[in-house]
Amino acid sequence: MAGARAAAASSAGPSASSGNPPPQEPGLGELLEEFSRTQYRAKDCSGTGGSKVERIEKRCLELFGRDYCYSVIQNVNGDICGHYPQHIVFLEYESSEKEKDTFQSTVQVSKLQDLVNRSKTARCRGRFVCPVILFKGKHICRSATLAGWGELYGRTGYNYIFSGGADDAWADSEDITEEDCALRSDTHLFDKVRGYDIKLLRYLSVKYICDLMVENKKVKFGMNVTSSEKVDKAQRYADFTLLSIPYPGCEFFKEYKDRDYMAEGLIFNWKQDYVDAPLSIPDFLTSSLNIDWSQYQSWDLVQQTQNYLKLLLSIINSDDDSGLLVHCISGWDRTPLFISLLRLSLWADGLIHTSLKPAEILYLTVAYDWFLFGHMLVDRLSKGEEIFFFCFNFLKHIISEEFSALKTQRRKSLPARDAGFTLEDICMLRRKDRGSTTSLGSDFSLVMESSPGAAGSFTYEAVELLPAGAQTQASWRKSHSSSPQSVLWNRPQLSEDRLPSHQGLGEAKSSSSSSSNHSDFFRMGSSPLEVPKPRLAALSERETRLQEVRSAFLAAYSSTVGLRAAAPSPSGAIGGLLEQFVRGVGLRSTSSNSTL
Repeated sequence: MAGARAAAASSAGPSASSGNPPPQEPGLGELLEEFSRTQYRAKDCSGTGGSKVERIEKRCLELFGRDYCYSVIQNVNGDICGHYPQHIVFLEYESSEKEKDTFQSTVQVSKLQDLVNRSKTARCRGRFVCPVILFKGKHICRSATLAGWGELYGRTGYNYIFSGGADDAWADSEDITEEDCALRSDTHLFDKVRGYDIKLLRYLSVKYICDLMVENKKVKFGMNVTSSEKVDKAQRYADFTLLSIPYPGCEFFKEYKDRDYMAEGLIFNWKQDYVDAPLSIPDFLTSSLNIDWSQYQSWDLVQQTQNYLKLLLSIINSDDDSGLLVHCISGWDRTPLFISLLRLSLWADGLIHTSLKPAEILYLTVAYDWFLFGHMLVDRLSKGEEIFFFCFNFLKHIISEEFSALKTQRRKSLPARDAGFTLEDICMLRRKDRGSTTSLGSDFSLVMESSPGAAGSFTYEAVELLPAGAQTQASWRKSHSSSPQSVLWNRPQLSEDRLPSHQGLGEAKSSSSSSSNHSDFFRMGSSPLEVPKPRLAALSERETRLQEVRSAFLAAYSSTVGLRAAAPSPSGAIGGLLEQFVRGVGLRSTSSNSTL
């Protein structure tokens, strides 16, 4: 580990909304292309591909250095962890221009290095507790879950089983040192290994551990291959505040993709045999959130993600000085989802990375939180498990002030508006030609969605407003998808003689977890890759910043990775409709031969 300090801070701020395409961070296209081509492995950082990764890591260090003094944990060739960055950043404190050349480390470098090396064995794939965000002097950390006996006694064989027999599983194994052999022969193996893990957690002042697993232990081929703090038989983690907040794994996001990237109404099937981890949160952490946690199994993907994010923000924004650990199983799907949302949400409030522009914070979180920490985008795309795309498209659901960590200058909730039209409503209604003719599928052409902003605000996407009178209140019906992963709620298709008119604006009861004061609308025919358009209503700074990040991501993603068309369905040629959407909003020329 070595002390490090990057270049001086540069001024930054949210740019005004305009009709021009969102600016892209230099190298963002190259980053996404590399990300979608291969999974990052620290030991493979050589040759042409290695030079690209080196540029990516160098850029991350420079962006971290704009606002922080930090030390670096050296992980050259993946000596500590094969799927962690070669240069792991340990943020120490926020810095100013005057502190640029006078950085002095506040940590015992040798002690931290020793704790990291000893504790890595305690967690799945050696993915130890790693601090990645510094907020109010508190570390927000990420890791994998606790390793089970299978990994402790044979990492090579374990990797083969856990990967489902992938050909490269053997190459991912780490050499077993003499110290590891000595540990294995000790009857108190778990005490020693997990003891080091606990020492590292305490060194980082972590008190809260949030476990996203839907299982108590991960089972492969009838064998427990991982464990977790919540089922540690010796209760070694009893001094920590443990939260079990089960969240669907990456496989569930194939349902998201197959529903044409619509998360509203998509509910995880909690009745599956392997799901045995109940939601468990101490009462003192939930009293101020006004959320009915007993209903968590009825939440759709939007509500669940929103409520979990609110919980995490509440924890780190509390008055104590304790840090937070977030983990799932391997720590490279659900974990970066929430780490990235936390980083972007706090940045949008102006609380962290204060000098970074929208394009810069986007580059940093894609590169560091996702790519360099080993998210397998290539594999996930091939299976249609698009949790990565979901993360950044989801930003539209957290733009309101209820997700703000600012305790002062909060907006007061506005009363629900009446059924009259505003000037903005009229302008939006004139765009009705972008409605049902561009719907992705008849089964899901109507989706109930709550506006994530304050009452009276619209999302950036094209919308059509329908009256909510008695004659147009179509009932929701419950159906089952082809996969046991989800339960779908959709609306019956309206017949032509019952098509709603556009002469009034009603209010619908929302299934979203946004504030009950927010107005609800029916959204029709919105493209997943549609870059947000400017609107008349004044935006909050938070909303502006998050919309700019989302716009930049959609523009970059569409030109590099693109959406994978869903499999043919009875509802029509979804792939062709997606292509029409992308071309219609100007993200791809009609002469392009690239695959959507």
